[in-house]
Amino acid sequence: MPPVATESTSAYTQEPVASSTAHTGKLATIDLSEYDPEQSKLMDERCIVVDENDNAIGALDKKTCHLMQNINKGLLHRAFSAFVFRPEDGKLLLQQRATEKITFPDMWTNTCCSHPLDDFEEEKIEKDQLGVRVAASRKLEHELGIPKSQTPIDKFQYLTRIHYLAPCGDGVWGEHEIDYILFLTANVDVTPNLNEIRDYKYVDKQELISMFDSPQNSFTPWFKLIARDFLFGWWDELLKRKTTDGLVDAQSLVGVADGTKVIKMV
Repeated sequence: MPPVATESTSAYTQEPVASSTAHTGKLATIDLSEYDPEQSKLMDERCIVVDENDNAIGALDKKTCHLMQNINKGLLHRAFSAFVFRPEDGKLLLQQRATEKITFPDMWTNTCCSHPLDDFEEEKIEKDQLGVRVAASRKLEHELGIPKSQTPIDKFQYLTRIHYLAPCGDGVWGEHEIDYILFLTANVDVTPNLNEIRDYKYVDKQELISMFDSPQNSFTPWFKLIARDFLFGWWDELLKRKTTDGLVDAQSLVGVADGTKVIKMV
């Protein structure tokens, strides 16, 4: 039986959130002692809390932000989903989340999905999506061991933002995010952090479709949403817009999506 979340005023009163959403002033908390200690420690990192228009309105720890009891009160935070493609063949790098992960363990997903943090001033910079680009480079190194030199922040192509809500299978945890979608084409060296990911692979479009069709695989809800509505069309464009030397380049996708709006998918 998973641990039970309980209500507490402490996390909320330390960081008041001036939001028009339905916060009550009491946010649930939970004892993480039954979870993996390394993953539990990461739950102390502070997410950027936003309103439905992606305006930053405060900061709260990951644990607070990912409890369904709080999400059901309207708590919303900023995130990113990075998709890394191999330049020579346009294959997409996927990861399978580690069993130790507190949220959505063992599920296949895009290359890296995480959060810009209030803990780092640079990751709070909104101009040209700088904060989420910096966070994406940092987390690609943390999760997959990809050197930051191979993921320069000016090479990430921002496409759009989606607003989605997804409970985890245990009913305790979930996601409620405004998620920045970033594409990157790069040859990268992967040295996986096994506390973060249990497997990884490169796939082409048909291989990914076959993975979706197989009942043996499970996928994160945000990845399924992005794939359903956007990914395959953008992937087609990426392959169509090869450079003169036959390589795919994420920055060829400028203007493919309207990045000025938050696309609501809840």
